[in-house]
Amino acid sequence: MNNILAKKCKNFSRIVTMIRGTEDVNLDKKAERRIRAALQSANLLTWEVLHMDVFRTDRIRNVVLLGHSGSGKTSLTEAMAYLSGMTNRLGKVTDGNTVSDFDKEEIKRKCSISTTLVPVVWGKNKINVLDTPGMFDFVGEAQEAASAADAAVIVVSGKAGVQVGTQKAWELCEKYNLPRMIFVTEMDQDDVSYREVVEQLTELYGKRIAPLHMPLRENGKFVGYINIVKNKGRRYIEKDKKEECPIPDYSVEYLEKYRETLMESVAETSEEFMDRYFGGEEFSVAEISAALAMNVGDGTIVPVCMGSPVNLQGVSNLLDDICGYFPDPSTRPCAGINLNTNEIFEANYDFAKPKSATIFKTIVDPFLGKYSMIKVCSGVIKSDDVLYNVDQESEEKLSKLYVLEGSKPIEVPELHAGDIGAIAKLGDARTGDSLATKNNQVRYGKPDVSTPYTAKRYKPKNKADVDKISQAFAKMMQEDLTMKAVNDSANHQTLLYGMGDQHIDIIVSKLLERYKVEVELSRPKVAFRETIRKNSDVEAKYKKQSGGHGQYGHVKMRFSASGDLEKPYVFEQEVVGGAVPKNYFPAVEKGIQEAVQKGPLAAYPVVGVKAVLYDGSYHPVDSSEMAFKTAAIQAFKKGFMEASPVLLEPIVSMKITVDDKYTGDIMGDLNKRRGRVLGMNPDHKGHTIIEADVPELEIYGYGTTLRSMTGGSGDFSYEFARYEQAPSDIQAKEIEARASKVEKAEE
Repeated sequence: MNNILAKKCKNFSRIVTMIRGTEDVNLDKKAERRIRAALQSANLLTWEVLHMDVFRTDRIRNVVLLGHSGSGKTSLTEAMAYLSGMTNRLGKVTDGNTVSDFDKEEIKRKCSISTTLVPVVWGKNKINVLDTPGMFDFVGEAQEAASAADAAVIVVSGKAGVQVGTQKAWELCEKYNLPRMIFVTEMDQDDVSYREVVEQLTELYGKRIAPLHMPLRENGKFVGYINIVKNKGRRYIEKDKKEECPIPDYSVEYLEKYRETLMESVAETSEEFMDRYFGGEEFSVAEISAALAMNVGDGTIVPVCMGSPVNLQGVSNLLDDICGYFPDPSTRPCAGINLNTNEIFEANYDFAKPKSATIFKTIVDPFLGKYSMIKVCSGVIKSDDVLYNVDQESEEKLSKLYVLEGSKPIEVPELHAGDIGAIAKLGDARTGDSLATKNNQVRYGKPDVSTPYTAKRYKPKNKADVDKISQAFAKMMQEDLTMKAVNDSANHQTLLYGMGDQHIDIIVSKLLERYKVEVELSRPKVAFRETIRKNSDVEAKYKKQSGGHGQYGHVKMRFSASGDLEKPYVFEQEVVGGAVPKNYFPAVEKGIQEAVQKGPLAAYPVVGVKAVLYDGSYHPVDSSEMAFKTAAIQAFKKGFMEASPVLLEPIVSMKITVDDKYTGDIMGDLNKRRGRVLGMNPDHKGHTIIEADVPELEIYGYGTTLRSMTGGSGDFSYEFARYEQAPSDIQAKEIEARASKVEKAEE
C-alpha cells in the first residue's frame, strides 16, 4: 500500500515541503508518519533528503542532555532518533551500536566520553540534541554543549534517583540560565519509585518542580501514564502508541497534589487567572499549556516527565514537550563586541542581521578530519561564504556546511540564526573562536571550561616517536580543552594534565588507537629546591700542570642566604689590590651560574644564595677563565655544604569546594597531607570553600581521593604559592633517592 501511495503521488515536492514543515498544512502526526514511511519505502525520500531542509530560527530547539553517568542520556537520544525516523533500528549502549556513542573508546567502555550532535526532526521542528557524557572526568564536554544550548533535559535514573551528577547538571543550567525539564528513565523497572524521585527533586529545588506525568502500574508493571495537564490516563499498546484509559483510584491523591502545583503556576501568570483560580474556576488545557510554556521558558517551572527509552515509552511525549514548552533561539539573548566600533552587537539570533557564529566544539579525527561545530548567532550562513575569524585574524573560505548525525556529516546549503552545524577543514580555527564578516567583526564569549589539575609524567615508549606524540597531543588539545600536554623544562619532564585518572587513561588509549604511538605514565617529579641557612667562608684553588701551558685559578669566597628565593643567586665582588684581575670576575660568576643548576645536596636547582668574591690569586701565565670558573664551582660546592644546606619544597594554595556535610572529613584529610587550613567560607548554596596551603608532594592523586570522599561532588583548584623548608624526614628521603644524580653531577 505504501509503495503504491508513493509511486502515485503527483505532488511530490509539496509532500516533501509538507513533511519538512515549511508549508503550513494541517497534518496530524499519524498521517505525516504514514506519508514519510511510504516515500522512504519507495526510495523516493530518504532521511538525508528530509534533513537537508533549511530550518528557520523559530523551528529550531537546541537541547543539551545532562545528568549523572549511566542515567540513560544516550539511550534517550537513540530512542529520539528512532522515533523521528532518523534510524531504522533501535541501538543499545551495551551492543555498541548507538548513533551518539560511535567512538571506539566509547564502544569499548560502554559510556559516553564526548558530546555528540543528533539533529531530530519532529513535526515542523528540528531538535538539535546534544548528548553529553555524565562522567565527571569529561565535564568539559558538557560545559561546551551547555554554552551552545538554549534549554536542557536533565536525565535522572529512576532506579538511582537524584545523584551528584543530577545536581551538577542543575548547577550548570543555572550558570547558563537554561530552561530545563527533568526526564526520569527506567520506569519499566519494577523497583522504581517515580514518587520518591519527585520528592527528592522537590526537597532540593522547591516549588519549581512540576510533574507533567504520573506512571500507571498494574501488578508492578509500567503500563502507561496519567497526563496531569489533560487529567487523563494513557495506556501503552505498542512501542510509543497509546490509548485512553481510566485513572485508577490509587493515583487520585498524588494526581490532585501534582495538579494543584500546576494550577498555582498557571494562576501566577496573570491577575485574571489568579482571580479565576481563587474563584474555583478550572483552566482549559490550552491555557495550562500556554502558561507552562511561559514559566518553563523563564525557568520558574521545571516540568518532570518519565518513561523508558529502551522500550520507547514516554519519549514521543518528551519530544512534543520540547517543541511545545522550550523556547526557540530567537527568545534568548546573544551579544558580542563589535571590534570595528567597540560597541555591543546584539545578535539575538536574528537572521536579518549580519552573519556571525561561534565555534563551541572542535572534532579532530584522523579518519573524519577536522570539523568546527558552530552555532549561528545572527544572519544566514551559506556554504560559499567567506567569513573572518575574529580571534585568529584570518579569513576562512567555507566550502561545505554540514549537520552532524553522530559521526555522519550531512551536507546542507545554509544554516539560519540559532541553528547548530559544522564546517570542515577551517585552517586556524579553534574552539571559542568567533566567525563574522570583515565589516562586522563580532567577538563572542568563549565557553567556560574547567581547568585540569590531575597531572602525570609521560615518556614515549619509543624515543623516535617524540615528534609524533607532540603533534598528536596538539591535535587532541584542539578537540579537548580539558587536557594539557606541558613541557616542564625546569624539571626535565613532560606532563599530561587531565580532569582525572580515567580521563588521562583514555587520552593515552586514544593516542595509541588513533595515532599509533605509545607513552608510559608515571608520578611527576616534584620541583624541590636547595638553599642555605647559615654563612660560610671558603677558598678553592684549581691548579693543573701537565707540561706546557698550565691552569691556575684561586678564589676566596663568602656564601650566605640572599633572602630572595625567586633568584638562584646574587653575585658580588669585594676584591682589592688586584688579587684577582677584573677580567676574571665574569668567569667566577659563570662558575656560580653553572653550579646552582644542580645543587651539591640532591642535585636540585639552588635558590636564594649570595656569593661574594673577596680575595684570591692568579698566575700571569697559567691563569685562565676556565681555571677561575672551575675554582668558583669548587668553592660553591664546598661553601654550600658548610652553610647548613636544606631542601625546599613547593607549597600550593588550594581551594576546595565541598558540600557542607563533608567539611570535617576534608579538614582531617588535609591535616594528613601536612596542609594548613587558612579559612572556610560558605557560598550560601550549601557548599563550603576551604582554603589551605598544602605541600605539592602531598597532592598527587588528590582528585581521586576528593571524589571518593564526597561522592563526586567536590571540586578543587590550586596554584603555586611559595617554597618552604621541607621536614627533615622528607629531606633525608629525597637526598638518599638522589644520591646517584649528585655523584653524576660531580663527575
